[in-house]
Amino acid sequence: MKIQLMSIAVALAFATGAQAQSTSTRQVKNADEDRIEAEYKAARERCDPMQGNAKDICQKEAKGKEKVAKAELEAKTHPTAANQRKVQEAKADAAYDVAKERCDDKKGNDKDVCQKDAKAAHERAMADIKRADSKGTAPSAGTGSTR
Repeated sequence: MKIQLMSIAVALAFATGAQAQSTSTRQVKNADEDRIEAEYKAARERCDPMQGNAKDICQKEAKGKEKVAKAELEAKTHPTAANQRKVQEAKADAAYDVAKERCDDKKGNDKDVCQKDAKAAHERAMADIKRADSKGTAPSAGTGSTR
């Protein structure tokens, strides 16, 4: 009888500890999500006084940083190869979106070349991610951003 009671007490202690750790982890993740959202809103507000394409670029940069931060948070809380890949993809996509937006400042052939360069850099970055994923290694730090 004492052994059963002792076993039940130990099991309850472990269950309570695991639940507390889970709650703590959730609270930290929620706080990080709130921080990411606040940083995004602050970055968007810094874009407000800007005009034209400079404002568009600023907004793309803010959105890209938010997406990368969210992917990094997910990779931190659930460290899997798939989530690490999503971080690298988010970085490549953010760099591509900003590069495309920067091309809008150009005209004619310069704009076409800029857009093709941005697309090529994005495709290289995605290929690097895929190559690294198939080898089971971390992708290179470069996201292939242009100008």
